[in-house]
Amino acid sequence: MNYIGEHLLPGQLGHFFAVLALVAAVIATIAYFKANREKIPADKASWLRLARAAFIIESIAVAGTFITLFYIVSNHYSEYFFAWNHSSRSLQPQYLLACIWEDQSGSFLLWNIWHVVLGWCIILRAKKWEAPVMTVVNFAQFCIGTMLIGIYIGGTKIGANPFILFREQMPNLPLFTNPDYLSIPRVRDGNDLNALLQNYWMVIHPPVLFLGFASTIIPFAFAYAGLVNKDHSWTRISLSWAGFSGAVLGVGIMMGAAWAYESLSFGGYWAWDPVENASLVPWLVMVAGLHTNLVYRHSEYSLRSTYLFYILAFSLVLYSTFLTRSGILGDSSVHAFTGADMTTQLALFVLVFFLPGMYLFFKERKNIPTIAREENTYSREFWMFIGALVLLLAGIIIIAKTSTPVVNKVFGTSIADPEDPKFAHNQIQIFIAIIIGVLTAITQYFKYKATPKGAFWKKIMLPTIIAVVISASISAFGGVNYNEKGIGFLVAIHLGIFASVYAVVANAGYIWLGMNGKIKAAGASVAHVGFGLVLLGILISSSKKTVLSWNTTGITPLQAPDPKQKNSLSGDPAENITLFKGIRTDMGKYHVTYQGDSLNQYDRKKYFQLLFEDKATGKAFALYPDIMRMNKGQEEPSANPDAKHYWNRDVFVYITSWIDGNKKDTAGFVPRQMKVGDTVFYSNGMIVLNKVNVNPADNKLKLEPNETAMVLDVTVISKEGTRYQANPGVAISQNAQNARSLPDTVVAQNLALQFNRVIDEKEGKLELGIKEDRAMNTLLTAKVYEFPFIFVLWIGVIVMAVGFVMSMWQRIKRDNKLARA
Repeated sequence: MNYIGEHLLPGQLGHFFAVLALVAAVIATIAYFKANREKIPADKASWLRLARAAFIIESIAVAGTFITLFYIVSNHYSEYFFAWNHSSRSLQPQYLLACIWEDQSGSFLLWNIWHVVLGWCIILRAKKWEAPVMTVVNFAQFCIGTMLIGIYIGGTKIGANPFILFREQMPNLPLFTNPDYLSIPRVRDGNDLNALLQNYWMVIHPPVLFLGFASTIIPFAFAYAGLVNKDHSWTRISLSWAGFSGAVLGVGIMMGAAWAYESLSFGGYWAWDPVENASLVPWLVMVAGLHTNLVYRHSEYSLRSTYLFYILAFSLVLYSTFLTRSGILGDSSVHAFTGADMTTQLALFVLVFFLPGMYLFFKERKNIPTIAREENTYSREFWMFIGALVLLLAGIIIIAKTSTPVVNKVFGTSIADPEDPKFAHNQIQIFIAIIIGVLTAITQYFKYKATPKGAFWKKIMLPTIIAVVISASISAFGGVNYNEKGIGFLVAIHLGIFASVYAVVANAGYIWLGMNGKIKAAGASVAHVGFGLVLLGILISSSKKTVLSWNTTGITPLQAPDPKQKNSLSGDPAENITLFKGIRTDMGKYHVTYQGDSLNQYDRKKYFQLLFEDKATGKAFALYPDIMRMNKGQEEPSANPDAKHYWNRDVFVYITSWIDGNKKDTAGFVPRQMKVGDTVFYSNGMIVLNKVNVNPADNKLKLEPNETAMVLDVTVISKEGTRYQANPGVAISQNAQNARSLPDTVVAQNLALQFNRVIDEKEGKLELGIKEDRAMNTLLTAKVYEFPFIFVLWIGVIVMAVGFVMSMWQRIKRDNKLARA
């Protein structure tokens, strides 16, 4: 059958590039491997020329694959399953790149691109290490390339072809009996990009994260080179690479946290999600390897540990790839990929690097030089090694908990997740954070090999005293009283605050005292200051996170949570305030008014305008959380938060439920005078004032200190005879200078009631405001948090990354000087 309108050439060209890249990677791997083993200079040069030529072709082919795929997606050629499944004609142009890495094959292609970039850096700078290091890089390119070809060998499918036609992917669909199937709107318009990925962070976060993932292969490849060549001088050049990997991977992880903070509705930036954990653990181990590498360069200790950490860091990146792309975490993570079944291929990808790496390590272990004498406990290398072990321990604990689905599947067990997965991690990692924070503070005050005790204590004393004073002030006056998990955990939080403050103060002090203010040479200390700020920001913003949206109306469309499984979006209904359109509602520190909503045709999101009025200052601000209809078979809408950023806090809100009355709110409150026992009428019945209660014992309103509540007991009787109870009221401050209305609603009657004022206290006359509104059933529930001092976390990330870059740059300059000498 001749199909109308198909563009076949781009797909054929793209698949050709993918196969060419795979073949070139094989040739480059073999040629670099031979060049590394060759002893005759002329033959070695010949193999290197072949390897570089193959890598040039490989680079062109990888670039061609990406350009062709982006061309198909950006032109919305829906005859290709990739373009149809991950984009749509209504998609905003800035999200077209996100379409590439929504798919497994696209993310592998991104990984391939970064390997090419890193490979050229190695060719230009690595000199004698080019051949062995590029052997590993190109072999990884070959393995990743197999994920992109989508061919069958003996009935087994290898990889997933991103250039496969829609009709080839799903040949049994009836629509392909129509030669003009591309004119069918459902095909022509596309299946769209996942709603959660339609965010600017998802355009920039994955490339940075994958650069971090890809960069871990370089220290691994240097370790391989050292083992096969029995040459350990690679540890000098690997330091800058490990620093680069630590910086980029760390920033990539925290970009993901920023995306979660802006786009996900679990109320925060970190949830110990399995995919988050899978990216964090390689970073922890890479940083551990960086520190043992430094130890070896200065004292000749910890070379074996450096080999092991670099092997494990890259192996854990591969393992995280297996976890996130095999579908094994599909039921436990909102981030995990699903789709093409490549479980076996991904498992082999892990083992083909991990097993040879560990074999070489244990085979050559005895030949790796080490120092037999006992390390001095008053030496920098001793405590850096202890810190590296603690980081490794933290990684092991996290990955062990994360791997529960793998263990259950492999061994047939049924290990259940803990009831509170976040606390299961927090209760352990808080003590890891305390230890790492203290070690980060004190270690730089030691010298390598040996430090006079008196000199150490003299230098560390002042930073210690300052840190104690600052942290004690935070603990005493900062309102850190998180006691939901018991007094023991609260004590650990305060110890963690001290450790993080100690890390910041001590490292800032070291720049001044130990390095005489030479900031350009203080990259490590700057990174440690950033790390301390990250810890401090996490501890304060998490432990002082406050729910502002306590339900003061007594009305909620949400169901009570299942005690065994709480709703991840709304949680406890009591923590979600119900807002009726146009009605000013009390919410603790604020009055909040749901002013309206609008559908933005450009990004297809419904935005809700919520006006917040600060009771203390009188200042107002508007927030615009939104909901977006989910796609990809998901029924529940995606709720995207919005936040008001202050220097000392964020006010964070997202929609948990929304009911659209589809009517305009034009009604106002009509004042009616009443006394106890009086009856007034509304369009569908009558309202009876039963009595006036002062501070009723059974009233659920949350009063502020020194407030008195006057609440009306009102019965609403409809024409049908149905009775409804309502309790509008007013809260009056002790000095009677301020009063705030406490309105109540009868949603079934489209009725809002508010206690306006007392007209005549002696005669018992008062004024009741009655509002009839056909749009009364337009309401929403929202969850509002306050995150104190969360900016400390984001500043810490930036400072830490800057420190990594400074340290890396100093080492590159030092290496260049040594090379010229």
